[in-house]
Amino acid sequence: MTDLSFFAAFLIGLAGSVHCVAMCGGIVSALTFAIPPHKAVFPYALAYNVGRITSYCLAGALTGLLGQLVTQQNPAGLSILQLVSAVFLLLLACYIGGWWQGLIKVEQLGKYLWKYLSPLSKTFVPFHSPLHALPYGMVWGWLPCGLVYSSLTWALASGNVLTGAKIMLGFGLGTLPVMLLMALGVKQVSAVVRHPVFKQVIAISLALYALLLLYKTLGFDFF
Repeated sequence: MTDLSFFAAFLIGLAGSVHCVAMCGGIVSALTFAIPPHKAVFPYALAYNVGRITSYCLAGALTGLLGQLVTQQNPAGLSILQLVSAVFLLLLACYIGGWWQGLIKVEQLGKYLWKYLSPLSKTFVPFHSPLHALPYGMVWGWLPCGLVYSSLTWALASGNVLTGAKIMLGFGLGTLPVMLLMALGVKQVSAVVRHPVFKQVIAISLALYALLLLYKTLGFDFF
């Protein structure tokens, strides 16, 4: 995977932070309450997010492996996977922009696995040290999320285990700044990313990028 692909994944995570605020705001609040009184929040918040991103990387590796198996069986499968990835990115743009909420149904597919995983997180709270926040974050990294699922289709389309993991690493690092600032109580972040104009700019940017990917996947080129 090129550095440009990693940077693009980072930007999608950063752009998708608007969704993280809505989806994970309650989780961040619960995280702060699990921290011992008079302890610095940052080490716990960082450990939680490292755990969360670790799960993203694992999921990316698994989907990359699946994509690799598909392309080995059928060379044309790579183009199909790339097409699916572009479509999901377009659905994500519609979701963030509030134009169409069909991606919620995709999120609901993960609730069956989540009902078995979510109780595990309770075994790590309250936190006795930042290390307890690490596995807590790893569990919550599997929370059903349309943003994550859309990014995983990109990892799937990579057709490679390592590349899939790197894509989700870039995505996870993109979500990190907003998640850390939220945990530290920087309320201005939430106000900015929830602003209707900001959401529309992000959604339109993602939609244009998705259309570009579709255009190229279908065999066209600008040059």
